Amino acid sequence: MKYFNLKIQLTCLVLLASLLVPGISSADKFETLLMPGKLVKGHAKYEANCNKCHTSFKKQDQTKKCIACHKKIRKDIKQRSGFHGKSSIIKHQQCQQCHTDHKGRKADIIKLDKATFDHQFTNFPLRGTHKSARCEQCHQASKPYRETQRQCHRCHKNDSPHNSQLGKKYLTRCQSCHKERAWPVIQYNHKRTKFHLTGKHKKVTCTTCHPNDRYIKTPRRCVSCHRLDDVHRGNNGKKCQKCHSTRNWKTLRFDHAKDTDFPLTGRHKQLVCADCHKKDPYKVEIKQSCISCHQQDDTHHGRFNNKCDKCHKTSNWKSLKFNHNRDTKYKLKAKHKTASCVACHKGTLYKTKTPTACIKCHKVDDVHRGQQGKQCQKCHNETGWNKKVRFDHDLTRLPLIGLHATTPCEECHLSNTYKTAKIACFSCHEQDDVHEQKLGENCNACHNPNGWKFWRFNHNKQTKFKLTGKHKQVYCEACHTKAVKRVEATPRTCIACHLSDDIHDRQFGKRCDRCHTTKSFNDLHFRN
Repeated sequence: MKYFNLKIQLTCLVLLASLLVPGISSADKFETLLMPGKLVKGHAKYEANCNKCHTSFKKQDQTKKCIACHKKIRKDIKQRSGFHGKSSIIKHQQCQQCHTDHKGRKADIIKLDKATFDHQFTNFPLRGTHKSARCEQCHQASKPYRETQRQCHRCHKNDSPHNSQLGKKYLTRCQSCHKERAWPVIQYNHKRTKFHLTGKHKKVTCTTCHPNDRYIKTPRRCVSCHRLDDVHRGNNGKKCQKCHSTRNWKTLRFDHAKDTDFPLTGRHKQLVCADCHKKDPYKVEIKQSCISCHQQDDTHHGRFNNKCDKCHKTSNWKSLKFNHNRDTKYKLKAKHKTASCVACHKGTLYKTKTPTACIKCHKVDDVHRGQQGKQCQKCHNETGWNKKVRFDHDLTRLPLIGLHATTPCEECHLSNTYKTAKIACFSCHEQDDVHEQKLGENCNACHNPNGWKFWRFNHNKQTKFKLTGKHKQVYCEACHTKAVKRVEATPRTCIACHLSDDIHDRQFGKRCDRCHTTKSFNDLHFRN
């Protein structure tokens, strides 16, 4: 209780004193009076502004205000880089736990102990000979530690024995070859270049290929180093790697089948290189066409366009590999198998397109004189013109049904020009017309191909004149008395047939049906 009263008295005393100090606000006076000591030199300008670092009654906000000013430290923590970003201890403590201020202008609030500082928590861990280096060798007194250069060439520029022949890319990238253990310890990976070291090249010292410390524009062609080893004396060109490997000169890796577009097969295997390669193969292009070497062997005299390999094999000329059924879209069947090549291929093969339509070769054999079209294969096949004719008459304008199906072709087709044959019934059955053309020429209106007696005409349904009464018993010719080509569809009046039966002498007009019925003239009924 005494302590509480003493605290209240002290607070009142400080508040009273702050009101008497001129030049600052009441709050600033109060906070300044409570300040435990002067700030360090770097923070001196904030001494009269406590709110810059502190929030009243919120001690935990102090760290937030620290990193709000120290933006580089805040960035390190966020990116987990540098000492403040990598140290696991710093993550769980406030800034003031290490950097306590109000110790006076000359106070050291960083408290860096160089002897115990762990460089592993920086962006540059110390390895190799760097571990024994003094801090002053890398860290200049005029610059903050975080701004120290990390590139090798910044510190070791005077240690580099290389000149401009190393290339700009590697002059500033010492770590590509050297490690922290010592300069002579070189661990360069030659696979990072365009020239991988394989075979005997692995054992060659750097200076053998890079004399006078020259690393740029180093020739990579074999002949640049091995010109004296060329037993071909330049006749096979300068691309030694096409045939030889880095193991030794005698170990050849050239495979004519894999490395060229011309595999050596058959008798070509027995040839020596000089038989075909008279000059440098990389300067003089060798033609791969058979005819370029075998023109004297061409018994076709160029008719097959010099593509000998399409039919012949490399084993010998007589061994043919061409299969017309497999290698073309036109399969040879029946009599076509025995036909000679020149029978169809009149011109130069591969230049003159050979027609595949039957009519192109068999126009002179066409007994139909072109009237059946040009698609002979619709009826005929390769076995012969008269064998297994597969014409389907049902696909024509006159399908063969009934008695027509058993009728020989010759009865209707008097010549081979089938297209001129007429399809009207009357054209063939005029002699069979017992109606003497009184019912017209359209026989199929009543009859069907199964027989003349199987007629199917229905006068009531197929005409506008229904047969009733005594009209049912009348023969067709009783009404149809004249020969016509086509029976008229217009219904006839009664008077047209019964003029002689008109006892009224037409005094009641021509409309007999107004009074009479078809049962009998005596059967009367009157209509208005």
